[in-house]
Amino acid sequence: MTKTKRLVTGAFMLALGMVLPFVTMQIPLLGVMLSPMHIPALLTGFLCGPVLGLLIGFLMPLLRSVLFGMPVFYPNAVSMAFELATYGFVSGFIYHRYKSQNIKKVYITLLLSMLLGRIVWGVTRVIMLNVAHTPFSWQIFITDGFIRAVPAILLQLILIPLILDRLDQAHILPYR
Repeated sequence: MTKTKRLVTGAFMLALGMVLPFVTMQIPLLGVMLSPMHIPALLTGFLCGPVLGLLIGFLMPLLRSVLFGMPVFYPNAVSMAFELATYGFVSGFIYHRYKSQNIKKVYITLLLSMLLGRIVWGVTRVIMLNVAHTPFSWQIFITDGFIRAVPAILLQLILIPLILDRLDQAHILPYR
């Protein structure tokens, strides 16, 4: 993919990350459960590589917080910025290191990206909430990072490989 196409794709993913949460904003719990900003962050890494994935992932929640007031800037948008930056970087870094891509490698990359992103989110929350003298336990980390995220994880495991497969069939992102 040319540099221009990567930049345009990254800008599109950033815009998508701004718009997708409007679909779930009438029911805030649905937004938490489906995590709509995670999808464009992960896709940016797959499509545009680790640097743009990191940048778009980091900017998305911060920009959305400043423009629309959601997510709340501190601590939510800040911790999400580090989480989504990790998603974008890891998905781009791992996926683009493979000499050939296939659906199995998409799933491996996706699972590693989601795991590392959630760990970074948890570490960021611990640091920020300790500064504010607010407890953040392992139970909260497991519940918020994994148990409540099961619908989002399933959605991402279904949608992202499907989108990448369709892009491959359209010769936009062919498997090498």
